[in-house]
Amino acid sequence: MKRFLLTVSFFICFSLILISWVWAQTKEVVVVTSFPKELFETYKKAFETKYPGVSVVVQQKPTTQGVTYIRETAQKPEADIMWASAVDAFQVLKSEKLLAQYELPKEIASKIPPKVGTFPVHDPEGYFFGFALSGYGMMWNKPYLQSHKLKPPKEWTDLIDSQYFGHLAISAPSRSGTTHLTVESILQAYGWEKGWALLLNMGGNMAVVTERSFGVPEGVNNGQYGIGIVIDFFGLSAIASGFPVDFVYPSMTPIVPANVGIIKGGPNLENAKRFVNYLLSEEGQLLLFKPEIGRLPVIPELYVKGPPGYPNPFKMKLGGLEFDTKLSSLRYELLNSLFDQIITFRLNELKEAWGAIYKAEKAIEEGKKKGRDVSKAVAMVAEARSLATQVPVPEAQARDKEFNNAFKGKEKTEARAKLETEWDVKAKANYAKAKELALKALGLI
Repeated sequence: MKRFLLTVSFFICFSLILISWVWAQTKEVVVVTSFPKELFETYKKAFETKYPGVSVVVQQKPTTQGVTYIRETAQKPEADIMWASAVDAFQVLKSEKLLAQYELPKEIASKIPPKVGTFPVHDPEGYFFGFALSGYGMMWNKPYLQSHKLKPPKEWTDLIDSQYFGHLAISAPSRSGTTHLTVESILQAYGWEKGWALLLNMGGNMAVVTERSFGVPEGVNNGQYGIGIVIDFFGLSAIASGFPVDFVYPSMTPIVPANVGIIKGGPNLENAKRFVNYLLSEEGQLLLFKPEIGRLPVIPELYVKGPPGYPNPFKMKLGGLEFDTKLSSLRYELLNSLFDQIITFRLNELKEAWGAIYKAEKAIEEGKKKGRDVSKAVAMVAEARSLATQVPVPEAQARDKEFNNAFKGKEKTEARAKLETEWDVKAKANYAKAKELALKALGLI
């Protein structure tokens, strides 16, 4: 009987150990990311090779949708990792207590400097971590620009030139975290009203506002669009892959981290920690140099192993912009909504207004050369420009916490719906009036 009981006990213990081992070997880590397939598939394969039996389950979503998903599942989180470029999205998640604190192992943390320029690489409180650095700028198709006799741009302000009418492309910030950060950077660099005037003028030159950020570099790579407003890795990876394109960082642009954070209450905490550690290890960082990825590592000493001429943000003269993440996270949803109402959804009317303005301005210049009195036409075009660059939200409101609360949460509030309708009506009327004035000015000449 003793022998029998011992045998049974041994069998039960062995079975429990075996079951535990099998369970441990088949665990997963669920990652919400906005990154393109080329990037996350490379890391998925490398991580699963390093940790056999641990499966990386990827849920690819635009950053804004990723934030919404994490909010909606907060009571019972289904994912473990948020992995995206837009640092302000992580600030939003942190402020809503949806990320878990984590302390990096010393052997990893010691190799990463606290700042790039004046910007922190990691969240100082350990809620999210910079895994790669990113800048924002413009990429262009060289044959396209040559065939249309266009000069390559250098600054954001170059993109309001009439020569670029119909040749630009951007994605909607409400659909792309990287575009959101680009738009916010422009607003912080030039100020709220001047920044929106710049964006509205650039909007008038847009051939398209794409639904996903990927659509812009793809269109530039194949020559569908001349110039695209993109995050740097789209340009760098395209150049490395042999596309006939180039990329530039404007002087007024931040170099900020693309981030990874552990979702609070996620089902696979230990594997989430492993995933973060792997991304920030030298092995994980070196993958950023792959042509299909084209990202900037956060470990300075690794740049000697990068491709020749690869940009090094730790040695670059950074742009004259200190990005305010708190301001960005405060008006995150407001900015997305406002851009859609006055640019994305009214792109055709905006383009028509600017097309008429450019024609009138060209006629004015010709009239001046012929000695004509163009003063009335000049006044009309100035008024048309004012209408076409008017933002319906004052800066004081954009900085007001209570005002911004109307745009937060899963459900659209009555106040938000009312405001969006007012913006839409105002934008439509402004662009129609701007077009009318420009055409009248053209008629005078």
